[in-house]
Amino acid sequence: MKRDYDVVIVGAGFGGLCMAIKLIEEGCTDFVILEKGTDVGGTWRDNSYPGAACDVQSHLYSYSFDPKPDWTERYAGWQEIQRYILDVTERHGLRRYVRFGQEVASARFDAARARWTVGTRAGDTYDARHVVLASGPLHVPQVPRIPGLERYTGKVFHSAQWDHSYELKGKRVASIGTGGSAIQYAPRIAPEVDRLHVFQRSPAWVVPRDTRKYSEGARRRYARHPWLRRLHRAWLYWANESRVIGLVHPALGRLMELRARRHMRRQLEDPALVAALTPDYTFGCKRVLISNEWFPMFNRPNVELVTAGIREVTETGVVTDDGVERPVDCIVLGTGFIVDPRIYMKDFPVTGLPGHTLAQDWKDGAEAYLGVHVPGYPNLHQLVGPNTALGHNSIIFMIEAQVRYVLDGMRELRRRGADYLDAKPEAQRRFNERVQGALGGTAWSTGCASWYKQADGRNFTIWPWSTPRYWLATRRVPASDYEFVRVTEPAAATVAPSAAIRSA
Repeated sequence: MKRDYDVVIVGAGFGGLCMAIKLIEEGCTDFVILEKGTDVGGTWRDNSYPGAACDVQSHLYSYSFDPKPDWTERYAGWQEIQRYILDVTERHGLRRYVRFGQEVASARFDAARARWTVGTRAGDTYDARHVVLASGPLHVPQVPRIPGLERYTGKVFHSAQWDHSYELKGKRVASIGTGGSAIQYAPRIAPEVDRLHVFQRSPAWVVPRDTRKYSEGARRRYARHPWLRRLHRAWLYWANESRVIGLVHPALGRLMELRARRHMRRQLEDPALVAALTPDYTFGCKRVLISNEWFPMFNRPNVELVTAGIREVTETGVVTDDGVERPVDCIVLGTGFIVDPRIYMKDFPVTGLPGHTLAQDWKDGAEAYLGVHVPGYPNLHQLVGPNTALGHNSIIFMIEAQVRYVLDGMRELRRRGADYLDAKPEAQRRFNERVQGALGGTAWSTGCASWYKQADGRNFTIWPWSTPRYWLATRRVPASDYEFVRVTEPAAATVAPSAAIRSA
């Protein structure tokens, strides 16, 4: 089997597939996609829990260059999104490039050859000029460290690893967490379980969900007249983009907060529940959720909201700090994902130029120039890297911008006759100072703890400006912010890094 490539792509989700499609359009087919799973799809392959759906509108949560005119709902469920990904894979003939069951375990750069060696847990190695990390931040489930969880004798599973073979009907269930997954699956399982205890650490701001479906007529019109679909997509994009104003200027976000409060009061019957489910932090500080089913679920007689902290798990139930034990047959962990790359990449050593290991360079926090390149790691390109996730619009937009930026970097290498590019430390420092400075005073920087932040409060996740600003920043690679290096004797493995010819 071929092990030598121009490009190795890690991950076969939206990012990795986008990179592959655009490489083919550039005339490059010398690449491979390494995927740890058994099929493409990433998040949408793994998250199949009841009610799983996207919180970005369907026509926006899809590639701009490969539209789907016949989306059935405003916000598609996971099955329809995964079907779209499978269809895209087949349309572009991508499956031939994917190696399944290949979880990447290491990556090491050889400066003398200007090549990366990528190792997998299956024991295989791949050699490449470029490596594109497209694994995304939402793929390693966060399993909380609750005392006694290991001795529990009932059923336990994470929402991202839903056990569809387990019958919930008539069971007593503990759902731990009230984030983006729990807010979808809990209302769906509540009618069938005997008792549902929802353990909440902190409430979320929740806004109404547009549950309308696209009529057959609308789907036909979008297929027959692409300009109508493009107009609809543009409307959705700019409507979402307008939300950034209230997040960047929290005082203006009060209008969105008032809408969320009104939504809650209309759907809850008990004033005590309204109080318990009302956040005490700025709107947007944590991820804003969308649902029409979350609050009404708590009006059911078999659903209990538990706000006391969890002390421990016994063999048969969950004990809270107030000493109350709730016997349960099943515990569902709706506790999200490990998003800090320093943690989910701890068993994935990345070694760059001499003196550079990613674990050490990121010991105080993950950062990258434009979220794509880290100094000291030539030709290592990240998609949805540090500070490029969004709190208001579609991440697909950001992925497409980053893929275009990576391709421009590859073209620049060819134009210069160089072997690798490496972001300058000063460029990254300036960029991240601007990012962290811009985050100050926004909703994302206020006092709440969220998965956007690391333990010391530094926000390593969110892009603090509009998405058009990112699009403009990534249209072309600014050559002055990079070093372009040509290895004088690429065939000689003994050439020292200092023998490289640098040009800027």
